Amino acid sequence: MTKELNKLRNIGISAHIDSGKTTLTERILFYTQRIHAIHDVKGKDGVGATMDSMELERERGITIASAATYCTWNDHTINIIDTPGHVDFTIEVERALRVLDGAVLVLCSVGGVQSQSITVDRQMKRYKVPRIAFINKCDRSGADPVRVVNQLREKLRHNAVLMQIPIELEANYKGVVDLVAMKAYYFEGPNGEQVRIDEIPSDLREEAEARREEMLDAVSLFSDELTEAILEDMVTEELVHDAVRKGTIALELTPVFLGSAYKNIGVQSLLDAVTRYLPEPNDVKNFALDLDNNEKEVLLSSSPEGPFIALTFKLEVSRYGQLTYIRIYQGSLKKGDTIFNARTKKKVKAGRLVRMHADEMEDVESADAGDIVALFGIECSSGDTFTDGTSNYVMSSMHVPAPVISLAITPKDNKSQVNMSKALNRFTKEDPTFRVTSNQDTGDTIISGMGELHLDVYVERMKREYSAEVETGMPKVAYRETITRMIEFDYTHKKQTGGAGQYGRVSGFMEPYEEENYNFINKIKGGAIPTEYIPSCDKGFQACLKKGSLIGAPIAGIQITINDGQHHAVDSSDMAFQQAAIGAFKSAYAKASPAILEPIMKVSVEGPSEFQGNVLASINQRRGIIIVTSEDGVFSTVDAEVPLSEMFGYSTTLRSTTQGKAEFTMEFAKYSKVPRSIADELKKKFEEEKK
Repeated sequence: MTKELNKLRNIGISAHIDSGKTTLTERILFYTQRIHAIHDVKGKDGVGATMDSMELERERGITIASAATYCTWNDHTINIIDTPGHVDFTIEVERALRVLDGAVLVLCSVGGVQSQSITVDRQMKRYKVPRIAFINKCDRSGADPVRVVNQLREKLRHNAVLMQIPIELEANYKGVVDLVAMKAYYFEGPNGEQVRIDEIPSDLREEAEARREEMLDAVSLFSDELTEAILEDMVTEELVHDAVRKGTIALELTPVFLGSAYKNIGVQSLLDAVTRYLPEPNDVKNFALDLDNNEKEVLLSSSPEGPFIALTFKLEVSRYGQLTYIRIYQGSLKKGDTIFNARTKKKVKAGRLVRMHADEMEDVESADAGDIVALFGIECSSGDTFTDGTSNYVMSSMHVPAPVISLAITPKDNKSQVNMSKALNRFTKEDPTFRVTSNQDTGDTIISGMGELHLDVYVERMKREYSAEVETGMPKVAYRETITRMIEFDYTHKKQTGGAGQYGRVSGFMEPYEEENYNFINKIKGGAIPTEYIPSCDKGFQACLKKGSLIGAPIAGIQITINDGQHHAVDSSDMAFQQAAIGAFKSAYAKASPAILEPIMKVSVEGPSEFQGNVLASINQRRGIIIVTSEDGVFSTVDAEVPLSEMFGYSTTLRSTTQGKAEFTMEFAKYSKVPRSIADELKKKFEEEKK
């Protein structure tokens, strides 16, 4: 392994479902000689792709968990994380992008920029990850890379620049013309491993020169030397590469490459681009928060000499014990070193240090800043920071979306009960978007996640990996309650028993709050309520938010202000003010016109244009609001907002109305008020359950 930082690249491969991320990773591993035979996703030979190591992934032909590997190309070490495309497993993409320096955004040359491409791009922007785009599947009928580049500019606002043009398209797709070297590249041999460089075909000469002009125009903005060289007609390949690298790292340019991973075309050029244009660890500014100094941001240096700092970004409980994936940001780590967990303040020993290749591991003696490695047998949680104990720094955590769908699960027998709790324990540790709660009233175990597929996969894994036979109840939607008008309260809590009693009075008002959160404002003057009892009032109000009176759902979007009250020298206590707050809340909530809120999903349906009418009808039947429809002659996209409660079983409906040719993705958008008729139904159901 090379230890030079300028020869290290940490990259992720992200895209919409079925754009070919895993197939592309498989080819990269083959050309860098990490594997010696190519297997396909859902392969006919029954082996499946290297990076889809989970049995479920191979059966369904999708990626569920992100997998890490590394390879070498042109003396560079490349750490690669292959991420899932389904929005249900969005946390896998989120945590991979949190620790990566660069990314490859894979797009389908027919589908173009699809709904999940937009989500992935938003995640890349959140963590300021420079990316290059790879337009895959140029061999498919309807392939149009130029249309995809225009979509990158319009839909994603990228300054996208074609670095190559295709030599023919669709079934005759042969190779690419490189606009920097102005040569034609053909990928020959049984697996495209022999790259033949030739002159540009005469019928493409004119187009290549026009596209090169466009490319140089866009790229010269990042280099004065290149601008001068263009004027003097002295352009060298090095000058162009330097300018593209500068623009890419500054997040102001997206170089676009073409190919077909399945047909083994264009992958080697993409690897060259990864080593040329994507940042090394030194090019990226990483900050830690100094806990001793009011969480002030501190710039970390990517040198192996500084104090050790690493971030845990993924946990996996394998048959050998817990595997903790870490990215080292500063310093170095040797086998046997003692490290310090900044959250738990505990010391742990790094007994075994491994580098991952999908589900295989290779032991290493040490790792330096910039490396992505895994530790064995260390107790910690996802997002923990490890240091050498000399500094009190933590890394900022990643964005974790809230779950939107719940399912009640019950084990069939005692053995399953034990295995189920083991499985749930492990899954909640591994996946921050998977939550487990128990319903106090019904005694059910409730699992919550990002979508039907997400929960499906976990239930299936319980059966397979833990032989826990469970039955699932109807999916439950995470409803919320809120208030719709301001109401004042003035409540006195008095209780007299032998000895000291309880006394507390709180007065103020509650009002709707613009977010789905709770806000508490203290405007007490002149010590009407002593300062030490203010947190008790807050605690009392918060206790009421767990369960509303309409349908027993949590209460959100509420702001409570207290501005007056009264205490008693002897009878006032924490408990008395908590009870006063609870009483005040209950009396005011009923008068504040409470309403039920439901989660609304952003749904994007893509399919052939001929079925657009059916798609629109299926959304309208589900109380959906169409936001935008777009069509390019072949494909149509419908973006809509639909209540989650109406989306159960939609995949079956969509398949039958579009002959299985359309697909949809959905992600949480917002909470919104439930129509009166449905609110009445929900209340009636809640009353019956209570009885």
